[in-house]
Amino acid sequence: MIKVYNTQSRKKEELRSINPPKIGMYVCGPTTYNYIHLGNARPLVVFDTIRRYLKYRGFEVTYVQNFTDVDDKIINRAHEENKEAHEIADFYIAEYFKDARALHVREADLHPRVSEHIPEIIEAISTLIDKGHAYVRDGDVFFAVSSFPGYGKLSGRSPEDILAGARIEVDDRKEEPHDFALWKSAKPGEPYWESPWGKGRPGWHIECSVMSMKYLGSTLDIHGGGADLVFPHHENEIAQSEAYTGQTFVRYWLHNGFITVNKEKMSKSLGNFFIVRDILQKYSGNVVRLYLLSTHYRSPLDFDDSKLEEAERALERIKNSWQLLQEALREPGSADSTPRDEELSKELETLRAEFIMAMDDDFNTALAISHIFGVVRAVNRYLAEVKARSRSALEHAMQIFTEMIEIIGIALDAEEGTQASLSKVRDIVSSLVEFRSQVRKEKDYRTGDMVRDLLSRQGVILEDSKEGSRVRMEAEPEIEKLMADIMEMRQSLRKDKNFVRADQLREALAAQGIIIEDTREGSRWRLVD
Repeated sequence: MIKVYNTQSRKKEELRSINPPKIGMYVCGPTTYNYIHLGNARPLVVFDTIRRYLKYRGFEVTYVQNFTDVDDKIINRAHEENKEAHEIADFYIAEYFKDARALHVREADLHPRVSEHIPEIIEAISTLIDKGHAYVRDGDVFFAVSSFPGYGKLSGRSPEDILAGARIEVDDRKEEPHDFALWKSAKPGEPYWESPWGKGRPGWHIECSVMSMKYLGSTLDIHGGGADLVFPHHENEIAQSEAYTGQTFVRYWLHNGFITVNKEKMSKSLGNFFIVRDILQKYSGNVVRLYLLSTHYRSPLDFDDSKLEEAERALERIKNSWQLLQEALREPGSADSTPRDEELSKELETLRAEFIMAMDDDFNTALAISHIFGVVRAVNRYLAEVKARSRSALEHAMQIFTEMIEIIGIALDAEEGTQASLSKVRDIVSSLVEFRSQVRKEKDYRTGDMVRDLLSRQGVILEDSKEGSRVRMEAEPEIEKLMADIMEMRQSLRKDKNFVRADQLREALAAQGIIIEDTREGSRWRLVD
């Protein structure tokens, strides 16, 4: 039985899905105007681990994590860099995936974007107006908080508390100070969409309500995010969603604690944040992930380089034991089990049971990881003491070891290589998409079509729109097959005397560590670090 701490009830509850064994889980994703920092990375790793464990326990999880690609911060960044807002969003979404993969965070089943759900958002707002829960003022639409009696049930704040201590956006057009925007009328130079209330764009809160319910239904099993989202974001989601459907919006609210720096919350606004990309220059994704999970997800985690170094040492212990076990498995083993083999198997089964108990208790990864080190000690002791080892005992140990580290998301050995290869493929695809965008801007549609067709053969579909190209991965390309097609396309460009494009393509790949060399015998490629 899995128990989770529900932020709304403020207690642990048995996890019961609406339609067992299916579970729908929605987690708020990043606003795509910058690289993710360590505070952003914590919920990514936490909820990826929760998803892994739920699957291990037999649930069929549909995991949805959105991208906010329409927001004031994105618009401001676009103005600063003299770019379109969608260009900023597209760039940082691509960079997000690089960091997420480095942390061994598996992609969600769905990654919806706000910009792709404007019709559904407009429909939801219209319904809220018709039901008397929202009102229009000068092209803006506000949610009337007083129309929803349950407001404050997630955060535990009364209307008086909200007015006294919350970040309230001052606007004289609001009927009440704590009403919030569902739709914002367009200002000069901002992206906009046509609506019944004029040109504009969605407010922040409505996007998650609409996208989560579109893909998971009117009532979600789990909604997650950082503790900073409890109020106002998630509180507002509850109000507008339940006012819209008349049903309970979420059964279980899960929130991870802050990462702090000298006991102060890590955030971009305070300037005390650490970019994941920079941290990964010094520490591996395995180390950062182990560090983030070595404290219970609801507890605050104070950033400290010494704790990352401690995680690095801990990871080495796990890797060393793993490698020793692999080496033992490569040696010929006995078919017969001895009392010592049976003793090891019993000890490991106990540790697995304790690992499961820890994870069943509100996903206590800190305690679960301690049981992984119990396995490390048991395996090391067995390998040091026993020379004539049972093959079945070794395989049993590897099975339990593998189960635990895969749930925690530590990638060792072959899995590490797979992650690295997958990351490199994604980088190459990203470079090709960028190369295609550039040649199309220069009216070279023939080369652009060649790139599109090449990617299509690899299972990567490009969908062009006024806002730019969207990438849809129907399959994960293999690096050898992808590069073979790229080399063939480049050779075709050279045969057509289009040496400028051939060189541009080579330079784009060089930026991703793929070196193409032209020799008398032909062209070849190689991977460099």
